[in-house]
Amino acid sequence: MPQTLPGEMPVITRPPVALRAFRDEDVGLVQSVAGDPLIPFITTVPTSGNASDARAYIERQHDRLASGAGYSFAVTDAVTGEAVGQAGLWLRNLDDGRASTGYWIAARFRKRHYATAALEAISLWGLSLDGISRVELYVEPWNEGSWRAAERVGYVREGLLRSWQQVGAERRDMYMYSLLPEDVAAGPGGHR
Repeated sequence: MPQTLPGEMPVITRPPVALRAFRDEDVGLVQSVAGDPLIPFITTVPTSGNASDARAYIERQHDRLASGAGYSFAVTDAVTGEAVGQAGLWLRNLDDGRASTGYWIAARFRKRHYATAALEAISLWGLSLDGISRVELYVEPWNEGSWRAAERVGYVREGLLRSWQQVGAERRDMYMYSLLPEDVAAGPGGHR
C-alpha cells in the first residue's frame, strides 16, 4: 500500500530549534564544519570547505525528498533563524513501517540543547506520519552526548550491533536505539 507522505519540507518548531529546508544562506554553516573531525567522516558534508562544494551539499539535501530517500532539515536557532546543524528522517525501510534518523550540530553550537530538541522534533514528527511506527537511531558507543540526547527524548537502547557499519577504513560498533509511539506516550524514561 503506497504511503502518503508530505511532498514539501515543513517547518517544525521545538524551542530552542526550528527545523526547515536548507537555504542558500546556510552555505557558511556547511563550510564551517568541513574541518570537523567527525561530521564529514560520517556524513556527506564536503571536506574542502569551499562554497561551491557547500552549495552542492545543500542541493543534495533538497534531492533527498525528491528521490524518496527522506527529509533533510537544517537545524536552526528558533529565535535567530541561524543554521546550527542538520537532522534527517530517512525512509529506506518505510515499507516495513520503519524510519531512521541522524543529526549533527556544529561544534560552536553544542551544549545548548539543540541536538536533543532537534532529535525530539524530527522523531515526533516522523512518528506522526502515515506508515511510520518506529524510528531508529544508531550511535557509536563512545558518543555519549548523542546517546544521552536520545535517552532524554525517550529512545530505548535495544542493544549493541557489533561491527555494524563501515566508518572510514574500519567497521564500527553501534548502539541501536528505537522510539515507538508508546515510548512517547510514556514520556522520557517511561519505558526503560
